[in-house]
This record gives sequence, structure tokens and C-alpha cells, in this order.
Amino acid sequence: MTDNGEIMYALDIGTRSVTGLILKQRSGSYELIDVESREHKERSMMDGQIHNVAAVSDVIQETKAALEERHGPLHKVCAAAAGRSLKTQRASMELDISGQPCVFEGDIAPLELGAVQKAQHQLAFETERDSDKSLQYHCVGYSVVAYYIDGQEIGSLLDQSGEKASADVIATFLPKVVVESLISALQRADLELEALTLEPIAAINVLIPPSMRRLNVALVDIGAGTSDIAITDLGTVTAYGMVPVAGDEVTEALSDEFLLDFPDAERVKRNLAAGENVLVTDILGMETEYPPEDVISPIRPSIKQLAAEISSEILTLNTKPPKAVMLVGGGSMTPEISRHLSEALHLPENRVAPRDIEAIKNLSFEGIHPGPELVTPVGIAIAAKEHPVEYIPVYVNGRSIRLFDVKTLTIGDAVLASGLSIRTLYGKPGDAMVITLNERIVSIPGTRGEAPVIRKNGLPASIKDPIAPGDELVLEKGEDGQPASAAFRDIVDEAPEMKLVINDRKYSIPPLYVQNGRRVAPETTLNDRDDLVCRLPESIQEVWEIMKWTIPASVEHSVYYIDNKEVPPPQDLYPFHRNGHPAFLQEPVRTGDNIVTDQEPKTVTVRSLLEHQEVQTTAQQRVFFNGETVNMEKKIIEADINGEKAGLDDQVASGDHITTEKTMSSLDFIVQDVFSYVTVDLQYNAEKTWNLTKNRQPASFTEALHGGDHIELQLFDKSEKRSAE
Repeated sequence: MTDNGEIMYALDIGTRSVTGLILKQRSGSYELIDVESREHKERSMMDGQIHNVAAVSDVIQETKAALEERHGPLHKVCAAAAGRSLKTQRASMELDISGQPCVFEGDIAPLELGAVQKAQHQLAFETERDSDKSLQYHCVGYSVVAYYIDGQEIGSLLDQSGEKASADVIATFLPKVVVESLISALQRADLELEALTLEPIAAINVLIPPSMRRLNVALVDIGAGTSDIAITDLGTVTAYGMVPVAGDEVTEALSDEFLLDFPDAERVKRNLAAGENVLVTDILGMETEYPPEDVISPIRPSIKQLAAEISSEILTLNTKPPKAVMLVGGGSMTPEISRHLSEALHLPENRVAPRDIEAIKNLSFEGIHPGPELVTPVGIAIAAKEHPVEYIPVYVNGRSIRLFDVKTLTIGDAVLASGLSIRTLYGKPGDAMVITLNERIVSIPGTRGEAPVIRKNGLPASIKDPIAPGDELVLEKGEDGQPASAAFRDIVDEAPEMKLVINDRKYSIPPLYVQNGRRVAPETTLNDRDDLVCRLPESIQEVWEIMKWTIPASVEHSVYYIDNKEVPPPQDLYPFHRNGHPAFLQEPVRTGDNIVTDQEPKTVTVRSLLEHQEVQTTAQQRVFFNGETVNMEKKIIEADINGEKAGLDDQVASGDHITTEKTMSSLDFIVQDVFSYVTVDLQYNAEKTWNLTKNRQPASFTEALHGGDHIELQLFDKSEKRSAE
């Protein structure tokens, strides 16, 4: 810009040509004064990057000289880095979320920025074979392609839960060498770079007013060798891209089909836009006039292919069709390109259209043809005046950092530019604990590391906060997480229960918790390498222990010896019955069992042990004496306990040795035995006499008795007995 601030000189340095223009600003409006274009004499530009600074500088000098002849000396210039010089890289980053209930909002931005930083390193490695040169690339924007939870694509990570969260991003970078080589070429042409912008931003700024930039729109600059793409959404440029096909592919198809040299084919392509018959002169000098359809038909596959390539890149960058597509650049006049693009993007045909400088508000251009190829150079001049892209200086941990101001910059952008690793700023997760649960290895994560402490100009800030020139940013590494800690019950998803009926009452028995072979409480704290078992009880004893009931006295493990032979305890002394059968403490149990227990203590006697071994210890008989029942019992076994004389009802302890010996007593009973169980005065009395009968028959004292016999004994006075006789 000149000293009076009215005249602006702008340059559009393209792959095929350099276009210079003079623009004058008058009270808020602009007038396009002059345009000059020169083609490169050799391939000194490739994909928007200057490969031969001297050759490009020569063409810039020629363009400048032509304009200076008409408008006087030019010293400062507005220029742009070509959209095709931007590098797009895709990368993904994964976050372990297994130790937290869900994904929090504070997790998402670091995950996205980590993916961008990974893309930055990948780009540096692919182009420089050195990932340490990642700072040679300015990040000018990124968009999230997809979020994933455990490998499944999901719309949003917020409040989701799982094991792993990840984000795929497409990030766009501007190589620093592009800017540096541009400045070098200008300096060789005695020009000073007054303001710098990006070509896509320049075109968007003049075609889309600020009030409309919240719309999702794609801008496509179809040049000669490349088609540059920019996506706007939510008031900013969200993504950039480039496809290495453009108008030249269609021109070459025309040249091949109609035997035209390249300049003639280019002229025919431009004339097709008028919709009139086209006069073609081939390399043999033959002139032929064709209707437009006859020319378009053979090149339609090339046009469709161009549309397919552009639409594919738009969908990759935007993940969905935009609301509209604006076409600029000379290639935007390619026949039917708008229709084929709308079909490929599934948009109405009126949502895809070329735009020329007539669409730029407050711009006059008397005597200049308003082609779409002028949108970008005019945009460069106006954008450089109104929205120049500058380097913003900030300080990160005391170190000066310069950021390329192509979008709303945040603290995250400053971190990327500083080279600090996003991941290392976050505290490390606490050490995990590895245990074995029911023979299955389980890893219990430690707590998450804390987010970094961020301060902007001394005040707390977040990674997404915007920054301004001169801001001082301090980032301190977050605290590391705590080692894993858990109680036994915390790692059991659903503790099983055993349903039992005990003494006619229903119970739900919880499981056993075993830590390294030892029974523990469910709230027991776990340690690394613990061997844990959580299972249902397997015996009656375990049921009683889990329920903390008093275990009845049991003879389960008692040992007895009869005549030097080991014998088990009597079954009727078992403290439990399971499903109607006697059961010891170690009896297996299963869901649905019915258990009955007798809490009364049981004792073992000589009699119970011998009778359990089917040894008869007594002879018994029941008879009737004078109408009363008499139960008679006769011991036929003598017993010693550990060598000491013992009765049949003496208690026996575990380990006791019992020795038995049969008595001389007969198993039979006689009438005389009855009198051991009844009280009768049989003393001699001269005045008395008696009468003994068995079953109403006279009997003697030595007469044998049988069960159920009736014995009668009557006393009489002697005088009464003689009278009766």
C-alpha cells in the first residue's frame, strides 16, 4: 500500500501464471483499476509451492513492470499462500477411559489436540523423514472425522463409557517454507510483503459476508493444475484440502479428441461457456464448427471425473455434504461442472454455482471482464487490507512463540506451536493392579492423571480459551494419578447367591470371598497379584460360617474304637439333615436344598456306639404284673473304657477305646425276674400264704416268661385258703 493508503497492489501466484492487480479503496468501497497476468516460462511452481525462487521472481518482476508502466512505482504487495500448498494429514488418538465412569467434556479437547499433534509429527516424518521437524508446519485448522468408543463409531464422546475412546481428525498444515520462499521471491523482485493471507480465506472473505459464515459452505477454486477446497462452518474455516486435478484435465481431453494444441483447446473450453456453436481449427488447419453438445459429449467423462474427485475430497473434509458449493477460478467455467458436482454431493443443482467478481459487494470494475478467475486475486487484496494474516506473538512457559493467525487461536494452538507434548502435560495414570479372580486375570486401573494447570496472564484458563497477542501462558504438568485401590466386593460384577431352606425358613446365602487361600470380608482391600476366589458355599459348614451362626456340637471328626476296631459315630447323632438324610458339617450343599439342624448337644455313650454297630447290649421283655406293665432289661454285655469299668450309659470321648465282654446271663427271663422291678412283701408270716399264677395258671418262680405274659400274685390268710378248699 502506498503512503496515502489508497492504492493496493495484490499478487496471485498460481501454478500456471502470476496475476497482479491494482485496487483503489474509496470510502469503504473498492475499485478494480487494472489487471496484468503473465504465465510461467517453466514449471517453477508445483502444488502451490515455489520450487524455483528465481524463475518465479522473474515472472513477478514482469507483471510488476507492466503495471508500473501504467501506474507508477510499486514497492509493497499483498500476497497469499496458495490453498494447494496446504498439507492435509489424518491421524487418530486413543484415550483409556476404563477407570472412569464416563467421558468428561475436559477429556475431549486434549484428545483432539493430541490427534492433531500426532498428525503434525506424521506429516513431518513423511515429508522430512524427521518427526522432530513438526514445528516447521503451522496448523491452520482441523476437523473431527469420527469419534469411537471401543472401536464403534459414535456421534459424541460426552458422557459415554467403555474401555477406550478415540478420535479421528483431519488436520491442515501450512509449511513454513511456503511463506519463506514466497517472501524470497518477492524480495528478488524488489517488493516488500505488506500483508499475507491464504487464498481460500481471501476468496471466502469477499464472497461470504460474516453473517453467512455460520453456514456450512464449500468454496472450490478450480485452477489449471489443482482444485483448492475450503470448508466454512460456525463462523470460521474448518478445513482445507486440495485435489491434483483441475481445468487442465478437461483441456487435455479436448486437445486429444479434436487434435488441438493446448492453447486452442483452452480457448475452445472457455467459449463453450457461452452456449453457442464453437469454431475449431485442428493441427492440420481444418476448421470445423460444432454445436456445444458435440464438443461436450466426448469430454463429459473427464468433467465427471473432475467432479467426482472434488466431491470426494469435500466429503472427506466435511464428513457430509455442505449446504452449498461456490466455484471460483478459471476452471469453474468448465461446462456442466456445477451439475455433476451437485449430483455427486446429492445437492439441488441451484446449490452449486460459479461466482465471479460481480458477487463481491462494494467492488466496481469498469472496463474489466468479471471472470471467476479474478475472485481470488481481488480477495487477496481486500482480505490483506481488512483481514491480514499476521504472526501473533505469545509466551508459553516464558518462551516466545509466533502463531500464524488464520483462525480463532486458542491455548491449544499455542501448545501445538510450542512443541510441548499434549500427552505429557497430563499426569500419568496411577499404577494398575493385576489380580486373578476365579482363575481370570483382571486389571484394575489407577486413577486418571490430572489435567495440566493452565494460566493465561496469571488467571486460570482452559485449553480451548482464545489467545491474544502478548498473552503469557503458563502450563504445569498435572498431578499423576493414584495407584489402583479396590475392595474385594468392588470387582465382583454380580455376586451370586444360594437359595436354601433352613429349618423351614428361606435364606439367600451370599458368596464366599477368599484372598490368597484365606477367607476374608467383602470389604477387604486388595493388593497387587492377589489370587482371589468368589464362589458359593460348598458345604453346610461354609453356609453357617457365612451367616455367622453358631455351629452345633458335632461328632463329625470323632474317632472311637470297639475291641481295637475303629468305628464311626452313630448317624442319629449327626447335627444336620439335608433333604431328609443325616449330614455332617462337610456335607455338600446346592441351591434348593432343605436343611434341618438340631441345636441341642448330642453325647455319645457306650450303649449308642455298640448299638450303632448292631451289638446287643441288653435283653428286654415286657410283661404284666397284677395288671401293671413291667419292662424288664438285662445287661448281657460288660464294657470297659480305656481299661476302666463303665456302664452302658457312660459318655465316650473321641479316641476312647471300648472293650466288651459278654456276661453269663441268659437272654431268657423267668417269673422270679419280675420281682426285681416290683415291690412285694414276701416275708414269712405264719398267718399268711400266697398264690402265683401265669396267664391264670399256677406257676413257679423258675418258670420261663415270654413277652406279654400276665403274672398274678395274691396273698391270703391261711384260714381263708382252707375255707376255700
